Amino acid sequence: MPDVRITRRLHFSAAHRLARPEWDEEKNRHVFGDCANPNWHGHNYDLEVTVAGPVDAETGYVMDLKDLKELVNTRILDDLDHRNLNVDVPWLEGVIPSTENLVVCIWERLAPLIPPPARLEKLVLRETPRHWVEYSGE
Repeated sequence: MPDVRITRRLHFSAAHRLARPEWDEEKNRHVFGDCANPNWHGHNYDLEVTVAGPVDAETGYVMDLKDLKELVNTRILDDLDHRNLNVDVPWLEGVIPSTENLVVCIWERLAPLIPPPARLEKLVLRETPRHWVEYSGE
């Protein structure tokens, strides 16, 4: 069977602050700009999860999109949605929650859970309509 890619888009809202604790406020503000606001700031994120694999001859699916949605919700979004990424998410402890770092952490948490023969192919995390990152596990 041919390899096909399927994508599910999901949404969550979260607050964060980009800052290094060992830097003073002036240096954090210089490097991270408004993202270093000590009182946090928030985003409405969109997460696109792409899974690839052979089409199952019996179901016609690479993976049931309902199952993918539930997996992402229970293992990722339930932890992130309406949370402060700096203080409320144990699996982000010690990580500066930039969009780049966040997408890598999501990948590391999600990739092992995709049932074979499907595999996680790509994540796209949109922080704003004008700013997003893509990650393919490399």
